[in-house]
Amino acid sequence: MVENGFAYLAVLIFVASSIVLVEKKSRHKFFEYLPAIVIIYFAVMLLSTFGLWQKSESVTATYKFLKSNLLPAMIFLMLLSADMREIFKLGKKMLLTFFLASTSIAIGFIGTFTLFHTYFEPDAWKAFAALSGSWMGGTGNMVAIQGALNLPDSAMGYTLLIDSIDYAIWVMILLALVPFAKTFNVWSNANTSIIDEVGEKLARKEENKKPINFISLSILLGSSLLVSVLAQYMASFMPTTSFLTTTTWIVIIATVAGTLFAMTPLAKMSGGSQLGNMMLYLIVALIASRANFTELTEAPLYIVAGFVIIAIHASIMILFAKIFKLDLFSLGVASLANIGGVASAPILASAYSKALIPIGVLMAMMGYIVGTFGGLMVGKVLEMIAG
Repeated sequence: MVENGFAYLAVLIFVASSIVLVEKKSRHKFFEYLPAIVIIYFAVMLLSTFGLWQKSESVTATYKFLKSNLLPAMIFLMLLSADMREIFKLGKKMLLTFFLASTSIAIGFIGTFTLFHTYFEPDAWKAFAALSGSWMGGTGNMVAIQGALNLPDSAMGYTLLIDSIDYAIWVMILLALVPFAKTFNVWSNANTSIIDEVGEKLARKEENKKPINFISLSILLGSSLLVSVLAQYMASFMPTTSFLTTTTWIVIIATVAGTLFAMTPLAKMSGGSQLGNMMLYLIVALIASRANFTELTEAPLYIVAGFVIIAIHASIMILFAKIFKLDLFSLGVASLANIGGVASAPILASAYSKALIPIGVLMAMMGYIVGTFGGLMVGKVLEMIAG
């Protein structure tokens, strides 16, 4: 039984790093549908259920200290890759497709919650708001919204459950549709020449990235921690409401800082995404360490709700594909850039062409920018529906 805070931290880091190692070494297709971060959550949650650690004073203090201080730093680092100048190079049609995907997902959440909310607990809107952040951005956005809305760690199990099961099936469907791209594009009367051109340009730029080095890692780590301190300090002066809490302000300030600094020389330093992922994996492990499987009593209903959200999203996307003459590649990658993030959008892009991988990456980066704000907006609507 672990009661010491440092031992508790060591166990979490060891479990998370071991799962990441297995993912990288095995390169099993299983990890394409169920990413390491989801497995980390459920593995740590299992250890928590078996009572490997106690919620002692030392363990609780370690948990609170790390989560509150690493969250803004992680948001900042993950957004450093999202240079708006590069994103605008995607062109109007691809940007339109991305925002269509984001909007249709938001509509899916609002519509589904309107239908199902009476079957859930009163605070279930927070879990769906966190999931909407993930499905319009990535896991980092989900964690940011969880902190902003003070969603209990136990409820995150539902969010990760939908995010893993429903997402995995959606990825399989989108990959299975790749051979039908030409048929779909004829039906929607789409033109793919612009996509091919943009993909080739971005691929050439991707080849010139610098390798990770000690200096860049040190500066990025120091900068992210300093942003965390300043975000928490500035948030303490901001006006608060029942929705805009101090934690929400911290998340917003860190998000704005990351978006702005993505257009500075700091963003050109290598290693930012690796550091951000290390922090994200640790935060997810911390959240999972406060939950257990006995609390997931409404799991089947949440999973069904997740499929309804995807069905609404897909229906809207197909309808607008015909109106705006959108191709299947743009629709699929925009959908996965939202729902799956940077881990899966490039995989789908590569199924069409290796040259299109950077488009998947850039679209996913857009998700990091809009995911937190989009999720908070959806959360506000869901709170009003919950009454």
